[in-house]
Amino acid sequence: MDPDALPAAVRPSVSIKGASDNVDLRHTQQLILDQIEEARRRTVSQEDDPLLLRASAQPFIWPLRALNLVLYGVVLLIMVYAARHMAFTLNRLFGHQRHPYLDIETAHWPKVTVFIAAHNEEAVIADAMEALLESDYPPGQMIIMPVNDRSTDGTRAIIDRIAARRPDVIRPFHRSQGKPGKAAALKDATALIDTELFIVFDADYLPSRGLLKQLIAPFFDPEVGAVMGRVVPLNPGANLLTRMLDMERAGGYQVDQQARMNMKLVPQYGGTVGGIRVAALNSVGGWHDDVLAEDTDLTYRLLIGGWLTVYTNRSECYEEVPESWPVRIRQLMRWTRGHNQALARHVGRLLSTRGVQKREKLDGLLLLGTYAMSPLLLLGWAITLLLFFFDSMLPSPGVLLILALVCYSAMGNFAAFFEIGVACYLDGNGKRLRILPFAILGFLVSLVTISRATLQQSLIEPFKKNRTLHWDKTKRYRRQPG
Repeated sequence: MDPDALPAAVRPSVSIKGASDNVDLRHTQQLILDQIEEARRRTVSQEDDPLLLRASAQPFIWPLRALNLVLYGVVLLIMVYAARHMAFTLNRLFGHQRHPYLDIETAHWPKVTVFIAAHNEEAVIADAMEALLESDYPPGQMIIMPVNDRSTDGTRAIIDRIAARRPDVIRPFHRSQGKPGKAAALKDATALIDTELFIVFDADYLPSRGLLKQLIAPFFDPEVGAVMGRVVPLNPGANLLTRMLDMERAGGYQVDQQARMNMKLVPQYGGTVGGIRVAALNSVGGWHDDVLAEDTDLTYRLLIGGWLTVYTNRSECYEEVPESWPVRIRQLMRWTRGHNQALARHVGRLLSTRGVQKREKLDGLLLLGTYAMSPLLLLGWAITLLLFFFDSMLPSPGVLLILALVCYSAMGNFAAFFEIGVACYLDGNGKRLRILPFAILGFLVSLVTISRATLQQSLIEPFKKNRTLHWDKTKRYRRQPG
């Protein structure tokens, strides 16, 4: 470039007094030319790179601002759930622990019916029945009713063989017709009993000798409508997946459920290892046989109806957990659909019912929204990437705060992992913490599975015709001898 062609603003205005001055002048001019050329190359490079072209984002400025607001909302929700998990964790470590019915050991124990929900359970049904026959509940005050719903394997024969030994205690209910599903089967079974209380176990559960008394004790309080015990995996040593599920169950019950009990929030009836007062059930409309998760549905109907649900952490019962990822994924899909259905049905009534305390409404709302958070988290990740490539996040006010919050919650709620760690500590089994990092794998599988189930339920299933409920249970792994 000719130095004389330089703009006046950058053309050097110095006097040349000698050869040395002339050399300095040319050196200065060359530096200026080099700077201009470098600036030109940078401009061309930016124009050639679409990721760095901010002008390309200008036509989308309002949609991008809207996405920024959505991202703010997602991060806020994540932080609310993180704070909730942290509050539960700290409560279990340092708060007052409520076990109001633990000391009831001697009483006039009421008559109770024990349901064993069964559908094709030949691998496990005998163990559950034999365990209940060993219960220390007073003789003559307990009726065991296996609810055999249209099983096609050897379940009926096993039930009848054991019942023949103890006809005074066992009254089988073999259901061969009617609407399919656990809720429908329990609805028909409940109509046959004359006791004021009943307890439900799934067929793969192994109740301990003193468990029935522990589950019945809270019902001496007339305000209690439902009781829930603690679920503990029976097969944690099978493989890495079962060990992770063992820790997950520990966090959910040892910390989450007990903290909600301590803080007088919303302990959840889980559909098994739990008891129901028949009067409470009838007052809220009985069993709803059109729901996918009868336990969550009943939890909220009892709450809205003014009944208490009690969690008893010392009332442990053992279950089988999935030993393969396909079985685990199907289980998560089923839970997600049922929980989201409860969200749609009960969120309005929960918030509008005056008799429900504000703290119960808040916790109940967050509990209902648990499974909805997975697709929202994926949405937040997608928006973050989109805004990054459009270079739209950088000028936003408060960006450092947003980035800090997103980094804190980059893998979802790490506070949930704190719950798992504290649960292992409270159980006195710190060795389990060695595999805690693998829980992130379980989190990612759950994240994708729950999001998939939510999207299918929202976008595909409403358009399916002739949809019917059916038994969808976890695969059993035990085998009967012989």
